Amino acid sequence: MDRRIKSHPILEFEGEETVTFYFEGTPLRAKPSDTIASALIANGIDIFGWTEKGRARGFFCAIGKCSSCLVVVNGTPNIRACITKVKEGMKVERQIGRGMPLWEEKQ
Repeated sequence: MDRRIKSHPILEFEGEETVTFYFEGTPLRAKPSDTIASALIANGIDIFGWTEKGRARGFFCAIGKCSSCLVVVNGTPNIRACITKVKEGMKVERQIGRGMPLWEEKQ
């Protein structure tokens, strides 16, 4: 599913260069200028994770001020998808809750 804008009366879109990143093991294509959030949305993915109570999280403020778009990147939790650029080979996973390892949550 490609939800990317292809033409616009004012904006111009750059060339078709792409990078490959992985979302929960699935290879996806993105523009090098994409953030993780814009790349996920362009690929039809709106849910980036869940709260501790099981509520869906996704794109909200788009400026890195909230915690709605937190994802796990290359094993590191609490990465803001809305302000982090996608990179070739990056591994992104949905985050559940605060993203702490289980042993830290119980302390």
